[in-house]
Amino acid sequence: MQNPQPAPDSSVADAVTGNWVDRYAPMPMRPYLRLSRADRPIGTWLLLLPCWWGLALAMLHDQRASWHDLWIAVGCAAGAWLMRGAGCTWNDITDRDFDGAVERTRSRPIPAGQVTVRGAVIWMCAQSLLAFCILLTFDVAAIALGVLALLPVAIYPFAKRFTWWPQVFLGLAFNWGALLAWAAHSGTLHAPAVLLYLAGIAWTLFYDTIYAHQDTEDDALIGIKSTARLFGDKTSAWLRRFLMATVGLMGLAVIGAALPQASVLAMVLALAGPWAMGWHMAWQLRGLDIDDNAKLLRLFRANRDTGAIPLLFFGAALLA
Repeated sequence: MQNPQPAPDSSVADAVTGNWVDRYAPMPMRPYLRLSRADRPIGTWLLLLPCWWGLALAMLHDQRASWHDLWIAVGCAAGAWLMRGAGCTWNDITDRDFDGAVERTRSRPIPAGQVTVRGAVIWMCAQSLLAFCILLTFDVAAIALGVLALLPVAIYPFAKRFTWWPQVFLGLAFNWGALLAWAAHSGTLHAPAVLLYLAGIAWTLFYDTIYAHQDTEDDALIGIKSTARLFGDKTSAWLRRFLMATVGLMGLAVIGAALPQASVLAMVLALAGPWAMGWHMAWQLRGLDIDDNAKLLRLFRANRDTGAIPLLFFGAALLA
């Protein structure tokens, strides 16, 4: 027996209460905006913050800033919103059968019958084309990286079918902006950008393992793999490893970015970023309860602040 079809304006189960989509968006657009997770902004932040890390450290690396860097920052913000929406739409298209079998996701627009697969494909293409128009205003190297980013985005929804580590593929996709923004500023890539990218992947493993613990029972029933299921009761120990990897790799990225020209004060300020980020991740670990879904969701959402912390220190280093 099928669940009754929700009304076109019914919220998704894990949406932020009182979000702008539910309150202000035109009724016909609400299912599509929910498909893009516009009612759940945390994902856009998690995609955007590595872009801003990359831009900030690229400016620290060559001690050069211009008005075009302001556009890179704004363009990354718009592009992150659009590509997060396109990526989530693609994810929901490929996972529509799985989503219908999971309590937390069965209210999403496609399994709930609010958006057809054809409509979702058109919506995904529209978002991607708008993002591509923004990408064309960047450096050639950044454009090439932006096109290449489609590969991990395309693979990620299928990763949970063939590996216990789908969070790695999410990290590859979600932190690509660190490379792209660095290249948009510098016209090329340098080793610190790669280290920063790897730090972001470790951070993604941290926060998305927390997130995935919400669905472990349903995932086990339908055969979906995840690091949450793989780690089980050993999750805290693994999260500590990801914390150390995040802080260590970001610290090396900062040192590599600052060494050529930045002052000692700038390096110290920038290094305080990953240190403070690590303390925020440690705070999450202290509050972790893998059997409390409400707390898991709160901790996952707290990672917007986790990722913003080093950015504040990078900004201070640029002013030093």
